[in-house]
Amino acid sequence: MSNARDQVQRLLALVPYLRENDGARVDDVAAEFGVRPKQIIADLKVLWFCGLPGAQMGDLIEIDIDAAEGDGVIHLNNADYLARPLRLAADEALALLTALRTLREVTAGHDRDAVDRAIAKLERAAGEGAAAIEGSAAHVHVEPAAPEIADMVNRALAERRRMHLTYDVPSRDETTERDVDPMRLVVSEGRTYLEAWCRLAEDVRLFRLDRIAAAKVLDLPSEPPPQATPRDLSNGMFQPSECDLLATVQLAPPARWVAEYYPIESVEEGPEGSLIVKLRVADTAWLQRLVLRLGGSATVLEPAELSDQIAATARDALSAYDV
Repeated sequence: MSNARDQVQRLLALVPYLRENDGARVDDVAAEFGVRPKQIIADLKVLWFCGLPGAQMGDLIEIDIDAAEGDGVIHLNNADYLARPLRLAADEALALLTALRTLREVTAGHDRDAVDRAIAKLERAAGEGAAAIEGSAAHVHVEPAAPEIADMVNRALAERRRMHLTYDVPSRDETTERDVDPMRLVVSEGRTYLEAWCRLAEDVRLFRLDRIAAAKVLDLPSEPPPQATPRDLSNGMFQPSECDLLATVQLAPPARWVAEYYPIESVEEGPEGSLIVKLRVADTAWLQRLVLRLGGSATVLEPAELSDQIAATARDALSAYDV
């Protein structure tokens, strides 16, 4: 079934196609565009009433077809202004190149070869604008994983097999061993993640590929349980949970940007231009690093034990500079 958007896109491509293939048979055109012959007939009936703005009846596209079904041939005239095939605009080509380069980082083997061929074709099609497009696309950076890790993950996904991961967890400064059932690959903010059911945590987890120290495809099927549903990423990669710690932080004016950059539960104006924000924190070490990095422009008000812990860490760090 063809909707209005599909038909408009098809009509824009149909005119240059028929100009280049005068006398094409209806069923051949239908096969080329992936629709039924009667849909092509319906499209041609629309084209009969098309032309440039302000055109009179004699200026509209002319179509001659000697049959109503697939055994007829089509002749199209008076459409020279639409004879040139559609071309990608620079921003459209850039978007495609960016997506392809991102896809290339998470594929392997024959799939990567196919992506490389698509990139090469797009660059050739861009013509004179290829250099500008290439330069813009080069500024889009995707953090690469080790090729052997990427190949292993792609293999596990393709064969639907379980994996054993040796995974670095910087927030806890430790390396863990775990079995996971791969679900899909996700790319966000230049980084590639494996989304999988983690049998250690018994929950869905995201694993950054560049933090996987070692991987092994196991001779076991990947069997995520029914409750292992992919995350809704429409609002960002990481979303707070009701189970996370609720922290209250006072942000001095130089740190007000934090309220716009991170998911916040609530925000209110504080004294001297500061903000009082509440946010969910799954990893207190992350909040501790953020507060210390802000160098006095952020203060944890609640919970008190976390505030004391951050103050103690700051004192220990300063004591290292004592002579």
